[in-house]
Amino acid sequence: MTEPTAITDDDLEIALVQLTFDANDVELLLPVLSKYVVMTRNQFECRNVDLCVSFSDPNHFVIIEKWDSEEAARAHFDSAVMVEMAESCSGILAHRPDVDLLEGVSAHDLN
Repeated sequence: MTEPTAITDDDLEIALVQLTFDANDVELLLPVLSKYVVMTRNQFECRNVDLCVSFSDPNHFVIIEKWDSEEAARAHFDSAVMVEMAESCSGILAHRPDVDLLEGVSAHDLN
C-alpha cells in the first residue's frame, strides 16, 4: 500500500460557489435542484456539492459547491449542466437566484 502524498497549503486552492434560490413552487424546484446537484458532482474538478433548505423558510434553498480552483468553478457557470438547471428554473422562482464565487480560507490563513 502506498502512503498518501501530502499536499502543502500553498498547493491547495479551493473555490466555493454559493447559489441561493427562493421558490414560488417547491414541488417544481426541488427536482430541478436535486438533478443539478447529482450531475454537478460528476463534473471534472468538482469536489463536493450540497443542497440545503432553510429551517425557517421552506421555500429558501442554498447549494454550496466546492471546486479545485476558481477557473474550474467559473468554467462550470457555462456548462450544459448549469445552463439546463437555469432554464428549468424559469417561472418557478420568486426572483433571480443569488450566485457568489468564494475563496476558501483555512484556519492556517488567519495567522
